[in-house]
Amino acid sequence: MISPLAYIHPEAKIGKNVEIAPFVFIDKNVTIDDDNKIMSNVNILYGTRMGKGNTIFPGAVIGAIPQDLKFRGEETTAEIGNYNIIRENVTINRGTAAKGRTIVGNNNLLMEGVHVAHDALIGNKCIIGNSTKMAGEIIIDDCSIISASVLMHQFCHVGGYGMIQGGCRFSKDIPPYIIAGRDPITYSGINIVGLRRHGFSNETIENIHNAYRIIYQSGLNTTDALEEIETKIPKSKEIDYIVNFIRNSERGIIK
Repeated sequence: MISPLAYIHPEAKIGKNVEIAPFVFIDKNVTIDDDNKIMSNVNILYGTRMGKGNTIFPGAVIGAIPQDLKFRGEETTAEIGNYNIIRENVTINRGTAAKGRTIVGNNNLLMEGVHVAHDALIGNKCIIGNSTKMAGEIIIDDCSIISASVLMHQFCHVGGYGMIQGGCRFSKDIPPYIIAGRDPITYSGINIVGLRRHGFSNETIENIHNAYRIIYQSGLNTTDALEEIETKIPKSKEIDYIVNFIRNSERGIIK
């Protein structure tokens, strides 16, 4: 299962049933759990921690030092969860002193050419399109779809179960359950198809829609809109998620 043409540092820890193709480089201080498939010309560098069942396509680089001039060689990690598909030429940098680790959760698809910068946090079941670039310390919540060639400013937060259209760039937070698109980026409705695919009831979808009507169409400022939602929309975990996401947003949300 391990090609004699691969280089594996003697201190690297490799689990069971791991397939390692020719010309793979695995550095010291790397841990790779069971059942991973690592294709040719992949570099897995110092500080990488990889869970089970991932497939890493040719040319990917995981665990390279951050592209951050403040980095001073501190001990940090790049942590990959379980059952991710990481396609060709994806780069995932390890953390800095800011948070200490970059995290990609479970069951994600990172398409060709995606860049995940230092201290980023990607949740579970996300799809990240070709050539999308994520700056440092961004957060992407579970079940997000980010289309191709999207540019994310540092510190941005993307809510779960939404979709960002291809070619967008943004420097503010994107609330959950919505479609964001156009140039400049703006709220483009809720992600009805995605919510139905994830099993949200019609009643829940309608409540989410009503909440965003208040936020984006009522003319109220953000504080008053959130109070209106808490007063008029039936309480649920989905509505709490929307309200808390926006209330806690440090960069503000897209318009």
